[in-house]
Amino acid sequence: MSDNSKPKPNDLSATIAEEIRSAIINGDLIVDARLPSEAELAQTFSVSRPTVREALKRLAAQSLIRTQRGATGGAFVNRLSYADAREQHVTTSTLLLTMNDVSFAAACEARFALEQACVPLACSRRTTALLDQMSQEISLQTQEDMSHEDFCASDVRFHRLFVDCTQNAVLSYQLSGAVEAMQPLMNMLTYNRRSRHGIIAQHKIILKGLTNKDRSQVNAALDQLRSDTLQLARASTTQAYQKKAAGR
Repeated sequence: MSDNSKPKPNDLSATIAEEIRSAIINGDLIVDARLPSEAELAQTFSVSRPTVREALKRLAAQSLIRTQRGATGGAFVNRLSYADAREQHVTTSTLLLTMNDVSFAAACEARFALEQACVPLACSRRTTALLDQMSQEISLQTQEDMSHEDFCASDVRFHRLFVDCTQNAVLSYQLSGAVEAMQPLMNMLTYNRRSRHGIIAQHKIILKGLTNKDRSQVNAALDQLRSDTLQLARASTTQAYQKKAAGR
């Protein structure tokens, strides 16, 4: 094998990390299990210890392992919580949306379809504490001097709280990709043209519907938000095309 065809250290570390990751996912390595030492792994995979160290860094970045120092230290399989995984899920969803040819309409359709799937559970399980937090976000949104960025952030928090009303950790995790990744992108695309008062009005309807456990009221508000967002997106696209054509 020529030098040019030899695997690069980065490729080797990625391969090792993927093999260990598969062992964790498949259950061959259980939670809190201690991984072999760097020296043992290096011998097993016939690589240098720095290459093994890089592989372990990759796994730690995915929250799959943790390292401990001392005589009883080493690398251990981590117990991955939904909270730990959520940030990575949001990042992945954001990258998938921005790096692939996903239309605004498709992203919008997915996000609201997923939110509306939460309506039955959200209406039946919402708590006073969550409703109060949603009300506080609406109060923030009514501030006239609130920046576009801050309004978008509050909008995201409001819908995140709505999803949390389901009291279902799996749904909250899965929806984080739609609420926290898709929505900010949609917000930033349309925020210069949209009506804050219209959004706040629909947020109030959602809150009222949740308070009264009225599914139809919540669904109607989400339908209106989806329709308004798509209309703004079409208007923004048309305006951008007209400016481009005028500059020719």
